[in-house]
Amino acid sequence: MKIEPAIKTDYEVLLKVWETSVRQSHDFLSEQDIAALKPLILAHYFDAVDLRCVKDTAGNILGFCGVADGNLLRHKIWAAA
Repeated sequence: MKIEPAIKTDYEVLLKVWETSVRQSHDFLSEQDIAALKPLILAHYFDAVDLRCVKDTAGNILGFCGVADGNLLRHKIWAAA
């Protein structure tokens, strides 16, 4: 397993990780909430932090974390990981 900086081409997979994780842990969010958040995450939220991917030895993304000002702000993992 390795941690490396996320790049724009990772964002679609990271969004899938985010959605899978959120559906497992944020049952207070409606379908409308999730649909409204997805474009914002792609357009703004991923770029607002120092975003890192967690990848397996084959290079598959297993999760991510985002850090800003020394604080862990976002972290998600595949529900199956």
